[in-house]
Amino acid sequence: MENIKRKIPVFLLMLVFVLSIVFMVPGLLLGQEEDEADAEELEEPEPEPVPETLEFDVTYPEIQAELGSTYEFEFKVIYNTGTEPFGLEEDGSEKVFDILVEYPETWFAAATPQYQTETEITAVKLKGAAEESLRVVAIPLVNLDPGEYDISVTLKSSIEDDPLEGTVEFKAIITSTYDMQLSTKTGRLSTDVTSGQDNHYKLLLKNNGSASLENIKISSTNEPEGWKIDFDTDEIEILEAGEEKEIDANIKPADKTIAGDYMIMINAKSDNAEDDIELRITVETPTIWGIVGIGIIVVVIIAVAIVFARLGRR
Repeated sequence: MENIKRKIPVFLLMLVFVLSIVFMVPGLLLGQEEDEADAEELEEPEPEPVPETLEFDVTYPEIQAELGSTYEFEFKVIYNTGTEPFGLEEDGSEKVFDILVEYPETWFAAATPQYQTETEITAVKLKGAAEESLRVVAIPLVNLDPGEYDISVTLKSSIEDDPLEGTVEFKAIITSTYDMQLSTKTGRLSTDVTSGQDNHYKLLLKNNGSASLENIKISSTNEPEGWKIDFDTDEIEILEAGEEKEIDANIKPADKTIAGDYMIMINAKSDNAEDDIELRITVETPTIWGIVGIGIIVVVIIAVAIVFARLGRR
């Protein structure tokens, strides 16, 4: 019994020792981790500098227009030096950039200042974080098929071995044009005709657009009552771009039409375009009636001469 009592204090001392170690170890580990974290924070490397960039702002990257139009693309560029957040006030630095414009063959394109489209520029000085407005003017030099044509502008640092550059892309879209021209073969808008007879007159119809014209109808209006106007081709199924077609118009005034000038309209109309011309028609007396008239005048003259001769004998 006495041995047991002696062992109890020893056991209690050992228990206290074990419990002390159990509670001390987490604290030591936690403190070590905190010390290591503080050391890592102190040893954290400085952030790398933000590289220089060119930022472009384009509102209308694509423009659609008919052939023959001038395409004007506007854009803004900011030289971001990396020392100031994007868009803040100028940081005092500046750099010169060469302007390279690439465009398709049979086109011409050039960079210009915002409000001087007639002035071409090949370089621009940009200040850090400052915004510069530029424009690209593009013009097709020949008749081109409808479609999309790419134009690009590259700003490249003029400093040797400086890789800083940026490119902005644009698209010029040429749409189909529909243009019909009706004219006469002689170029005159007048002709002489004889009443009661066929009178042939040559017309020319040309497609000046970039797309074909379909379902063309030829007609006349405003002709006097009793007149008849016919065309050897009053309907044309298709007329290709640049194609020209000759049309024969047969103008037949009514019999005994009074001699004089008359105006008629000739119209050509398709699904997409139309044109018309106004012709002045001068009606002449038929030859047979001219001979009859001359004969009547001769008879009248002879009759008057006979009368005067008889009166002279008396």
